[in-house]
Amino acid sequence: MATDDGLKIIFAGTPEFAARHLTALLQSPHRVVAVYTQPDRPAGRGKKLQASPVKEAALAAGVEVQQPLSLKAPEAQATLAAYGADVMVVVAYGLLLPAAVLEAPRFGCINVHASLLPRWRGAAPIQRAIEAGDTATGVTIMQMDVGLDTGPMLLTRTCPILPADSATDLHDRLAEIGPPALLNALQQLQHGALQGEVQDNSLATYAHKLTKEEALIDWPQPASVIERRIRAFNPFPVAFTTFAGEPLRIFEAKVHSRSHSAAPGTILQADRELVVACGEQTALALLTVQLPGKKAMAVRDLLNGAAGRWQPGIQLGAP
Repeated sequence: MATDDGLKIIFAGTPEFAARHLTALLQSPHRVVAVYTQPDRPAGRGKKLQASPVKEAALAAGVEVQQPLSLKAPEAQATLAAYGADVMVVVAYGLLLPAAVLEAPRFGCINVHASLLPRWRGAAPIQRAIEAGDTATGVTIMQMDVGLDTGPMLLTRTCPILPADSATDLHDRLAEIGPPALLNALQQLQHGALQGEVQDNSLATYAHKLTKEEALIDWPQPASVIERRIRAFNPFPVAFTTFAGEPLRIFEAKVHSRSHSAAPGTILQADRELVVACGEQTALALLTVQLPGKKAMAVRDLLNGAAGRWQPGIQLGAP
């Protein structure tokens, strides 16, 4: 049962975005009785097992951690139910919750999702919103059901997407507004003041998981489309092209005013700026790039350090 000063909570999440919400709960009157997170994964050059940011935050606070591969097994479901939680808070956990888990806590399971549902259901809502050219997004606190981000909306908070926002920038802004929204929702839930709003499925869009393959720049696209994708894919998987047969990662770019009749991917200018032809006679100025074995650098430093190598007429992305 809930106490007078807080709810008994199970938290489930994995990445840094989720850890920000867990930290807010740990500093609140609510009591986090267990934390569920993805199993440790190999990471880095040494491929050593690495704990998730959520696990690290939980261990630092002395909270019990569970890392099942799945929640489908009756044993895993019995373990979760035994905590006797009032509510389970889910933030970017990465595992589907079976009906038995959704129904185990007294108030069920609520989810913090990084979009204004029903827009951008799925795995990569922050990146897909930038890629699509949306001008606003936000967080939705949702009552979970067996569908993928399909449950009733309990509370929303909106924030703008600024013209130069990368996925990192937008992630950090949403991670600031999400925790207070979650605490507000829990307070209302505790006092029976939350009313769910059914989503309009006809307005739903799906935020597919990011892949490294789609990060390859398609130069025949207009410069504005490519520029949005570069921002959306920073810091992962990072947009890239090829130069002299080697990958060239692009972290930052801007639409350039120059028009042209060159083939897409052709370098138009390589003095103080590195300007590349795109589709529909548009152009893109590359600002921050990375060559294999090098650190990311400003294009002006790249051009200063390799005078003569970058020349107008060279085509990026050529076989």
